[in-house]
Amino acid sequence: MKAGKDYIGVGCGALIVNDKGETLLLKRKSRNEIGWWCKPGGAVEYGETVENAVRREVREEFGVEVELLEPLGYTNQILPNEKEYWVAFHYLARIAKGEPQNMEPDKTETFGWFPLNKLPEPLTQTTREPVEIYLKQHPL
Repeated sequence: MKAGKDYIGVGCGALIVNDKGETLLLKRKSRNEIGWWCKPGGAVEYGETVENAVRREVREEFGVEVELLEPLGYTNQILPNEKEYWVAFHYLARIAKGEPQNMEPDKTETFGWFPLNKLPEPLTQTTREPVEIYLKQHPL
């Protein structure tokens, strides 16, 4: 049985924001939404809390430690082309230790910091929705 296909998958991610009002995004090159920009994240593993999964995913993708600041809601992500359904939980985070680097070059084409009011396109639903929530709570 496969998460997201045989049953609803649980996902998570971090909207990492720096002091300049920029967020750290990556451009996907494998699995779903190839060529789309997104925040770091992935699947919650069995027995893992959502918060620990967010920290692990960021560490795996960028090699940095993050501090989770506040929840930013969730997304019902239905991917008709892939026939997948995920519920993804989002957290606002800041880098607590380290400098981002591409730790998964097989999955990530490139990455960078982008102003929250000038994000690259196309942007995944699981990135767009927490950005909208963040901007409502923290206007630029």
